[in-house]
Amino acid sequence: MSSKGLRVLVPMGMAADVEVAAGVIGFPIAHSLSPVICQVAFDEMGLDYTYAAFEVPPGQANQALGEVRRQNMLGLSVTMPHKADAAMAVDELSPAAQMLGVVNCVSRQGTCLLGHNTDGAGFCDALEAEGVELAGRRCAVLGAGGAGRAVVAELARRQVVEVAVIARRAASAKSAAELAGAVGTTADLTAVGQYDLLVNATPVGMAETPDAGRLPLDPDLLHSAQHVAELVYNPLQTPLLAECAYREVPFSTGVGMLVHQAAHALRIWTGSEPNLVVMLTAAHAELARRHNDQASLRSAKS
Repeated sequence: MSSKGLRVLVPMGMAADVEVAAGVIGFPIAHSLSPVICQVAFDEMGLDYTYAAFEVPPGQANQALGEVRRQNMLGLSVTMPHKADAAMAVDELSPAAQMLGVVNCVSRQGTCLLGHNTDGAGFCDALEAEGVELAGRRCAVLGAGGAGRAVVAELARRQVVEVAVIARRAASAKSAAELAGAVGTTADLTAVGQYDLLVNATPVGMAETPDAGRLPLDPDLLHSAQHVAELVYNPLQTPLLAECAYREVPFSTGVGMLVHQAAHALRIWTGSEPNLVVMLTAAHAELARRHNDQASLRSAKS
């Protein structure tokens, strides 16, 4: 996508006339790891494509998607705050996107734009790739936002025996639990010890937010018979995962979900299989680089 398109679609950190095959839209977007992991995947696949980040202000998702048609792009990744708007702007929705009402990936077929949601599949694929068996598990999901809802729906498809949604608003928890059908229910935060898979789908613990440094629950509720999965990937070790490490509770970071949902998008766009190992390595290297940069900056200020 070049500067011939809308001003909001000039790729960040690149010359304005660079032709981009795919990218990610969001606001803000500078923090996104998607350009790093998707670009290294394109390169590894031998594809001469460029992937970029586009900072698109709220309310302008429709214009951004119009550029996908006009400039014959492969498609776009979509993040906050555009997921719901993108679902309304595309021509067709995948079954998952239609059920959830939000889109995190857009692909182009001719002039037709298709909306997909790969969050839930990416999360579950990441856990299974780490050897975490999902079938037969009793799961608790903290949070009923877009990502949490996607995880709830996909866990039910992976033959878990229960998905309990825990959220501040009872109505939100009930709505999310309904996505899991017969295995969906709601629960109170104090009940998390009853579940053998605990998923934090809240932003609590995310860097550079008001909730950075906080825990989403009382850590005394954790135990070593559980597996804890985090959706947040910045920082790599959230306060919740630090508690898990201290208490010897098995856990998964949020990087796996990030990479696996991106891998689904790459398959949709190219029809080819991306190298997940290369993508994971690139994600960890970039997170380490950012951590070191921040540490150096803090040291220089002290």
